[in-house]
Amino acid sequence: MLSHDVQSRLKSDILDGRFAPGSKLGTALLQETYDASVGTLREALSHLRSEGLVELEAGRGFRVAPVSAEDLRDVSSLYIEFEERAAVDSVRHGGDDWETGVLTSFHRLARIEALPREERIQRSSEWLTFHREFHEALVAGCSSRWLLRLRATLYDHMERYRLISQKHRPLSMHKRREHELIRDAALGRRAEEVGELLRSHLEETTQTVLRYAPQFMPGAR
Repeated sequence: MLSHDVQSRLKSDILDGRFAPGSKLGTALLQETYDASVGTLREALSHLRSEGLVELEAGRGFRVAPVSAEDLRDVSSLYIEFEERAAVDSVRHGGDDWETGVLTSFHRLARIEALPREERIQRSSEWLTFHREFHEALVAGCSSRWLLRLRATLYDHMERYRLISQKHRPLSMHKRREHELIRDAALGRRAEEVGELLRSHLEETTQTVLRYAPQFMPGAR
């Protein structure tokens, strides 16, 4: 359906930062960008509003949901809890296909993370894609569908903050090592260790945004 396609594209553009947090989503701009009718756009915006990515201001129209330190801390605490639970359950229940998915997705991510600094910066959008795929592969064996649904929603909200983190933090290689440790623990079926590694890995993203991008984060001081 056209409305679903427009919704997916608009959502991707919000998560990728094409539309900045708090920016107005004017009808004329969206029609030009997505070549869609007003009705189709309103349907897409309404769906994204229900996901918390878009807000509707009385008399002023739609805008991208803003970011803040308070929101980051709230989203992050819940996301980390759900990600940890889903990964631990996944390690315990995942089969051969799950192991293959973890290995394959890690390989794609590691190739990007092994590149020289400047090339990694140029291919940042690929890193975001492969990073998502790796984390999705880790939790793919989780036996709770509801946990996976809730975790996916929170991942999208964390992705906006992850983009801020990626743009403003000093670029280092330690994330690659963290992903290696998570992979090894997962394939070694050390479920509790995976949970602990993930919690530490994800908490650092929150602290990085608060530390290096306070000008974009009301309340970060």
